[in-house]
Amino acid sequence: MLEKKSLNILIVDDDEDDFFITSEYLKNIQNGYKLNIEWCGRYQEALDQVCDGKHDIYFVDFRLGAKNGLDLIKEAINSNCQHPMILLTGKGNQEIDIMAMEAGAVDYLVKSELNVEKLERCIRYALGRFEYIKALKANEQKFRLFFEKSKDSVFIAEENLHFKDVNEGTVHLTDYTKSELLEMTLFDLFVNKEERDFVEHELKTKGEISDKEVELLTKSKERVNCILTVSREVDGKGEVYMQGIIHNITILKKSEKAALHTEKLNAAQRLLRTLAHEVRNPVNNIYLALEQLVPVLKEEEPRDLVEIIDRNSRRINALITELLDTSRPIEIVLERLPLQQIMDETIAVALDRITLKKIKLSVNYLASSAWIMADKAQLKIAFLNIIINAIESMKEDEGELVIEIKKETSGFMVAISDNGKGISEENLTRLFEPYFTSKLNGMGLGLASTLNIIKAHKGMIEVKSVVGEGTSFYISFDTVD
Repeated sequence: MLEKKSLNILIVDDDEDDFFITSEYLKNIQNGYKLNIEWCGRYQEALDQVCDGKHDIYFVDFRLGAKNGLDLIKEAINSNCQHPMILLTGKGNQEIDIMAMEAGAVDYLVKSELNVEKLERCIRYALGRFEYIKALKANEQKFRLFFEKSKDSVFIAEENLHFKDVNEGTVHLTDYTKSELLEMTLFDLFVNKEERDFVEHELKTKGEISDKEVELLTKSKERVNCILTVSREVDGKGEVYMQGIIHNITILKKSEKAALHTEKLNAAQRLLRTLAHEVRNPVNNIYLALEQLVPVLKEEEPRDLVEIIDRNSRRINALITELLDTSRPIEIVLERLPLQQIMDETIAVALDRITLKKIKLSVNYLASSAWIMADKAQLKIAFLNIIINAIESMKEDEGELVIEIKKETSGFMVAISDNGKGISEENLTRLFEPYFTSKLNGMGLGLASTLNIIKAHKGMIEVKSVVGEGTSFYISFDTVD
């Protein structure tokens, strides 16, 4: 035979006779529980026992002297009492019934109508409701923990995507405070109107959007690449709300771009080495033929043609050597240096060009030294290539060149921005390819060399540009102690 489970009941009633009547009904209940019934007739003592949580169910009389049972239930609920409380009263009153439910009581019973069956049903209902609420709160706590602790941005919003609640991940992603975000909509963060219009249309027509890549703008004006998922939901009251997750993929996108640049550079280098090898062999044969030909030429024979062959062969050989030099990894000697010093020396080299073209220069550095491991000479070449390109892209007396050094999570970032003519999307994808250039007299080696140098420093470089508005280069480095 299975042992009955104990059920601890406290009856709070200032009338001992009423306690005995209620307890007798309870003792006659056959519901598989072993009932342990206790009595308390004083308000404060009863409140202390309820708050201790030592009982499974509380029957609370409405009349308890100066205060009543509703007051006790309210105080207990405010003190985080979790167990079910049932209000007892001398006669039926719909107003008290409603007040009892609003105070937090799970049920309401009239003493004159009590019987064993009614009390058994009330206990069964109260315990079932208690288990349901406990499970509901556990789920709420679990999802609240997910909401608060998620590294991704998680938010609840109105139908127009006006934020109603956001987690710390949203604050970290956007740089706005929680109170600032609650005054905004998700659309306020969008960079591109086309993306905003697409998201708005999808939510209106389909009620959800999944894994949409969007670009958001933070409070500090940093553009971040994100994956957005939003869906329309309906709560228990029938009210519509939006819930969403934003996953930051900026680092992933930068890594993909860096990998693409590297692969393009490696492919170009392989091609250059192959071409150089295939061209150098016939050039060497020309040299050998010339060595044999020159001694046997008669004085009246055209030596100027031989000199043309010799001169152009040497030029081809020099170009091959240059090609091979650009395809080799940069050899660097690293030392601990502040980025501010390297950039100051780079600007000094370019200052004459900046002055002659009447370009407005703005420099914004960190107050503290941005220490990195660097080869100063090589890094100056990389920065100078970018700055010279920026100068050449701007109109005289209208140009603005902005150079910044910022702190990042794992290091420092150099930002070099201009308001020049910008770079088309097509050219942007080929920017670091060797021998690709949009300049009439350019060789197309400057930015290829820059990428090589940045890679040698284990840095990352990203370019953003809008035709007619300007270009920004962002170069990231790891910090050192």
